[in-house]
Amino acid sequence: MRFIKPDINIGFIAKRKIGFAVSCIMILLGIASLIIKGGPRLGIDFAGGTVIQIKFEKSITLQEINDVFEAINFDKSSVQEFGDKKDKEFLIRANTEITDEEFGTNFQNALKTFSDNKAEIRRVEAVGPQIGKELREKALFAIFFVILFITVYISGRFELKWILSGVVAGALMGAVYGLSLFKTGIPILILAAFIISLTLFWLLRLKYAMGAVAALIHDVIITVGIFSILDKDFTLPIIAALLTIIGYSLNDTIIVFDRIRENLKKNHKESFENIINKSVNETLSRTILTSFTTLLVLTSLFIFGGGIIHDFAFAMIIGVLVGTYSSIFVASPILIMYGKKSVA
Repeated sequence: MRFIKPDINIGFIAKRKIGFAVSCIMILLGIASLIIKGGPRLGIDFAGGTVIQIKFEKSITLQEINDVFEAINFDKSSVQEFGDKKDKEFLIRANTEITDEEFGTNFQNALKTFSDNKAEIRRVEAVGPQIGKELREKALFAIFFVILFITVYISGRFELKWILSGVVAGALMGAVYGLSLFKTGIPILILAAFIISLTLFWLLRLKYAMGAVAALIHDVIITVGIFSILDKDFTLPIIAALLTIIGYSLNDTIIVFDRIRENLKKNHKESFENIINKSVNETLSRTILTSFTTLLVLTSLFIFGGGIIHDFAFAMIIGVLVGTYSSIFVASPILIMYGKKSVA
């Protein structure tokens, strides 16, 4: 059974300006949210502090929980429902480190004075501010080096320019090291590295690398932006999701690039835009089926996986959708800027 006809011919490339416009809007909205909120909302993994998960025996309001915390002089930063409302579970975040025993005893005693409700403290996780800072820096560098190594692979794989791609990688690492000597913040370092890399790709005409990396940066920025807009925590599992998204999106892009290169060798007289559009359509069935089956699993995790894995699954769902979109409307159309002779 075929879901998509083999001779389908949807004008994706003809609509690339609409695709670019949609991408720009999503990216600008995400960046605007990040600027307004002073960056992503960091979880305790990166910001340091304590997160406490509490399950109540009976229904309780946020105000009642706040009253208990005020009674024990607990300096919390936020209280929010965790999981389904029927579970009666809450996550409490504090900006300081506390011990399980110290908090549990004080909380249970204070709760008795306000109501006959009982509570079970299910977990207490604490991370020091210095450890949070180190984890944040390592997470950013992980994303940077993944994209850097992808650049080397794509340039060598499609353009047989291993030495040139190695020179670019060396130049990027040198630039990052040079900027770090001036004690530049890690986010600024990564941003500068991406700007330098895209500039080098353009000047050195590493067209496949530029298309792939631009699509990956596009996917990461949009995913982070959506998390910022929805005010969701940015934690280590989300970093894992971003790295997985990068791998998924790259795989999609490589499939399309392979077909473009094959069709360029077979169809010398056909226009470049038609060749790219034909290649995208020829891989469309595989792209949709792969994305659909992946989304089935992720949706199941999102609905039935519980609160711990909820945000990870949500990030992956966004990444798969955006990654599939970018392979069609971002990575492939970028090749058009170079022209047929340059890409062939």
